[in-house]
Formats: sequence, C-alpha cells, structure tokens
Amino acid sequence: MTIKETFAMHGENLLKKVKELIAEGNVTRITITDKNNKEIATFPLTIGVVGVLLAPVFAAVGAIAAFVGDCSIIVEKEVDEAK
Repeated sequence: MTIKETFAMHGENLLKKVKELIAEGNVTRITITDKNNKEIATFPLTIGVVGVLLAPVFAAVGAIAAFVGDCSIIVEKEVDEAK
C-alpha cells in the first residue's frame, strides 16, 4: 500500500529532510512543490538505491533549496499492510 505525507518547510532545511526521508528506506517518490503547490521537481526512488546513485538527487535538491523559500515535500511511501 502506498501512502502520501506532506512536509512544509523552508528551503534551507530541504536537503536535510530529503536525506532523512531517504534513509528511512521505504520512500518511492519525492515531489517538491513551491508555496503555490506548483511542482518544482519529482524524484522517483527505487528501493535499494544507495550512495553514488543518490548523489545527483542530492545535488538537484541542494540547488532547488538555494532558490526556493517556503516549499513542501510530498513523500510517497510503501507500507507493509501486515504491520
């Protein structure tokens, strides 16, 4: 089952939050929107993606964080229904 969570934040905290979310391991997609809910970027994530493969995602998020003020992160997660 896929669930969506939304986190509102300022751009300076964006990269830190994205790294935290990816570290959780069950994130399948991250979408960054501006304060008007206009989509800025979407990053599909495959389970098991680590290290070097995440470097381009972190670089892009860092660049976005430098230019946006208030933004939101919409996170899609796979949740095991048996839990």
